[in-house]
Amino acid sequence: MRYLYLFLLLVSQQISAQLTLNVTSIPSNTPVGSTIYVAGNFNNWNPQKDTLTKLSNGSFQIKIAASIGTVEYKFTRGSWATVEGSAQGGFVPNRKYVYNGGNVSTNLTIEGCQGQSGNASTATANVTQILNFDMPQLNKKRRIWVYLPTDYTTSTASYPVLYLQDGQNLFDKTTSFSGEWKVDEAMNELIKNGETSAIVVGIDNGGSDRIAEYTPWMNPKYGGGAGKTYMKFIVETLKPYIDKQYRTLSDRENTAIGGSSLGGLESFYGAMEYQNIFSKGMIFSPSFWWNTNCFQHVIDTGKKANMRFYLLAGGNEEPDDDVITQAKKMENTLLSKGFSANEIKAYYPEYGQHNEAFWSNEFKAAYQWLFQKTTATLENSASVFDFFPNPANDSLTITHDFGVDNLMFQIININGQVVGNQVFMSKKETINIQHLPKGTYKILLIKADTKSILGQKSFIKADN
Repeated sequence: MRYLYLFLLLVSQQISAQLTLNVTSIPSNTPVGSTIYVAGNFNNWNPQKDTLTKLSNGSFQIKIAASIGTVEYKFTRGSWATVEGSAQGGFVPNRKYVYNGGNVSTNLTIEGCQGQSGNASTATANVTQILNFDMPQLNKKRRIWVYLPTDYTTSTASYPVLYLQDGQNLFDKTTSFSGEWKVDEAMNELIKNGETSAIVVGIDNGGSDRIAEYTPWMNPKYGGGAGKTYMKFIVETLKPYIDKQYRTLSDRENTAIGGSSLGGLESFYGAMEYQNIFSKGMIFSPSFWWNTNCFQHVIDTGKKANMRFYLLAGGNEEPDDDVITQAKKMENTLLSKGFSANEIKAYYPEYGQHNEAFWSNEFKAAYQWLFQKTTATLENSASVFDFFPNPANDSLTITHDFGVDNLMFQIININGQVVGNQVFMSKKETINIQHLPKGTYKILLIKADTKSILGQKSFIKADN
């Protein structure tokens, strides 16, 4: 009988255990009579299910029968279009409360509504939003941004599509974390100058889930690893929807993907994994340090189709220049797997920092290079530029048929350092590589007087 009493007492305590959320202040521009809701991991993130009660003192309150552990939540006015944000209307991460049981309460303030602030939106008129877009692969919903070319409504043309991560940072300063890329302004300027236009689709990041969604593999320290599922959402759900709703050129030659930091890592993974879907990758300040699997993935996957990769990294990125080192390593990995120099544009400016200002400044040039119509493949022809044997031990014989004077070669190691160079004019030249350690190298043929690169390929130095 005593055990039954203790059991019933325990059950009673569990039932009565509650976490009380007290919202003591809401934004002054909140519409009169608004209902405040809470969405979290305790109600399947439903933005219009659990209503806060307005008290006589003007505050709002709700009691939650929370489970032991971390409670994650956000406040809304009934939809994700009215989810809370910073006082400036920017994104804020999920709230978290470590609940250890019992009856406890916490006082909170709502600073603002995401996308709404005293500042006017900086997005141009040809940018629209799709709210609460379903992500069945992740059992979530997300805001999607769609930029349409300025001539979209006055023409019958179809357009290439560029899919970009961190959508809240692309078009609108009021929703950005620390400044916007100004993608819409850049695209409008390109159109005005008569250049190729495209539809740009931005996908908001997942807030506290950003790390998980933008990482195809786990990191021993930081976790993650949901990137493969996230990429399936883009390929299997979002792209078919965009192709159905808008006039797109849906083939791989007209489909690109891009992002920065972890978004760059995820976009690079997507471009490699789905070479049948994407032919271009805009890879800014990629977090290749996350897991060495990103290099192994290139080795295992290999080249399945012609691609274009724009690799950008800055010399002033925190905490050090490791971003450039890793980007150069990936550049050489791509070359070693058969991707040509014409398929890779690597740009490593010393001034570059790890922020939106850097990526915004470089967006237009990256877009122009990725979507240019010329697709020179000079170095792909063995009759123009080749060498043997490969792998090589002691020497490498270069053959070429460029028909130019003052031709020189440079050998570059995996860290981007020049470890050998020589000027020659014959169509066949044997060079000594005995001094090189074992590894993968890149050899460039350069027109010495103009310093222009005529071709480049990778070779492997084997053991002596």
